Order: sequence, then structure tokens, then C-alpha cells
Amino acid sequence: MIVVKKTQNMANAKTIDYQDSYSANLPTKEPSLTIEEVGRGFFSTAPSWLKKLFMLRNKLVKFIGLKVGKEAEDREAMLAAYNFEVGEAFGLFKVFQKSDNALIIGADDKHLDFRVSLLIDRSATEKEKLTITTTVYFHNWTGRLYFIPVKPFHSLAVPAMLRSIVKKLKK
Repeated sequence: MIVVKKTQNMANAKTIDYQDSYSANLPTKEPSLTIEEVGRGFFSTAPSWLKKLFMLRNKLVKFIGLKVGKEAEDREAMLAAYNFEVGEAFGLFKVFQKSDNALIIGADDKHLDFRVSLLIDRSATEKEKLTITTTVYFHNWTGRLYFIPVKPFHSLAVPAMLRSIVKKLKK
């Protein structure tokens, strides 16, 4: 059984408008797992209901001028070749920072900016831990309005994706 734990909401009203963090133990302690493998897991394990919601989101928001990601014809082949280098984008997500154990991806738009951090904690004594942290910065009232329907789905989607990533990495 894969246990996903939510940390306390760390949002600071002066700088960060929303933040959450979820973590789960990885299947191995061996440092053979790369941050690129974790990134590929992040982009390839979304539940089908989330993929459908994201497609609906893209159809709706493009009419009001918000960013939408490009849909790749052969997403799996493109993802397999993707290196997660700083500045590259995969769909809506741009790589902002990368190290051996962390990847920070996200997007900046006119209504809000968001970042998703994928962190492999190699300091754990028994097993490595993967933590996914999302941070959102609102620019204006449209960002706040946009996030109202997103927030409940986000709190369902990230733990589901984390479980799926860990299952995929076990194989």
C-alpha cells in the first residue's frame, strides 16, 4: 500500500497565495532513480479523469487568453526523449530549475504563476521519499477566481498522481 501524506498548508498571505505538499516513500533506497525518471512519471501517470478535465480547461481558457499547452501527437515518444533541461517546456510546464534530486516546473501567466517541485529526499534512512509541492501566486482577482474550481480537483489529483508515480517506479 502506498501511503501519501499531506503536510501542513504553508501558504504565507504576503508572498504565497496557495501551497501544498504531498510525499510518499519510493520503492528503493538505491540512488539509481533519476529526477528525469520522476519527471517522466509525473507527466505520464495522470488519472484519465484529470486528463479529461485538463482538456476541458484548455478548451475553455484559450478563449479568454490564458496559456494552454501544446498537445503532442506522440506524447510518449516525446516524453521518453525529453531531458527536463532548464528553459525547456513540456505542454504547459516549463522547467525552471533542475538538480540531481529536484525538478521545479510550472508556468507564468497573466492571472497567476505556479510552480511544482518534485523532490527526491535521499536522506531518509530506510527508503527514499518523493515530495510534490505546489506553489501558486495570484496576480489579480482573475487568478483567485480561476483557482476556486481548480483547488478541490488539485487536492485530489496530486495525491493520485503521486501514488501512480510510485507504482510506475516500482516496475
